[in-house]
Amino acid sequence: MTKNANCCSKLILALGMLVLSTAAFAQVRVSVGFAPPALLAYEQPLCPGDGYLWTPGYWAWDGEYYWVAGGWVMAPEPGYLWTPGYWGWGDGGYFFNEGYWGMSVGFYGGINYGFGYFGHGYEGGRWEGGHFFYNTAVNRVGGNFHNVYNTRVNESVNRVSYNGGSGGINARATSQEEAAGRDRHIAPVAAQTERVQTARNDPQQRFSANRGAATTGATPRANTAVHPRDLAPVERPAAPNTGNAKLDQKYQQEQDKMVKQQNQDRQKLQQKQDQEHQQLTKQNANAARTQQVEQQHQQQTQQMQQGHSQQMQQMQQRQSGGGAHGGGGRR
Repeated sequence: MTKNANCCSKLILALGMLVLSTAAFAQVRVSVGFAPPALLAYEQPLCPGDGYLWTPGYWAWDGEYYWVAGGWVMAPEPGYLWTPGYWGWGDGGYFFNEGYWGMSVGFYGGINYGFGYFGHGYEGGRWEGGHFFYNTAVNRVGGNFHNVYNTRVNESVNRVSYNGGSGGINARATSQEEAAGRDRHIAPVAAQTERVQTARNDPQQRFSANRGAATTGATPRANTAVHPRDLAPVERPAAPNTGNAKLDQKYQQEQDKMVKQQNQDRQKLQQKQDQEHQQLTKQNANAARTQQVEQQHQQQTQQMQQGHSQQMQQMQQRQSGGGAHGGGGRR
């Protein structure tokens, strides 16, 4: 083999390896050792025009979790619907399943992304005669839209962002969703990939920076508290008014005691989390480890808050029942 032929062979081999590497890279699925944070609660912007479909926000990963805001996107072809991507547990880690466009909505992990994506299918609109009709019960559209309808749906609040694993959504694909997954698909369009790139390049969209509160794109309804100090003050229930002075005094004492106990619970959890922050500083922990601890703090805080809310509701129910049936109570 001549020198030139040898160089040519090496060049062809190198190009072949480059093509193979590029193809293999496109198929790589990164395994993450800890679950993504809770989904953000945000306001949907107005639909910009006919033919735009809502694509919900989600957490992406490039060494740490970062938030990709939801947005209105023109469907690539009439009749096509968006199946959101989702995180799922498997083989000892969390993997992201990419979303796609198709003639029907496939499985997206049972995740409640809101705005029509409540775990299975899509209730935000439908195609008719080459035009998309919007369900105004779950979508924000302007007054100049004529292709609209209003069908109420049962919306449950669940911000868990992943399927399977510890604390994940327990849902499996239906036969219709499996069939949709085998149909012809179109990959995310340019507007979607650009939104991912913008989020990746924005440091404020990273969980370590925003601690679960979006800073651009769709507007958050309320920040997701990571630590007890981020929570609003304990909300006191309405003053008892049963018509029985002694009973009202008793109920007021119960309320004061519960508020005091809940404030103490917050202080204890905050102290514990502060100590863990100090340990991270001493250990010079990397961003991934810091983010993992912050997610644990967020889960601890939300679980405590949910428990406190349930306690308060149960107490109010007891007091309401006692007021109705206790001596001197008013119906």
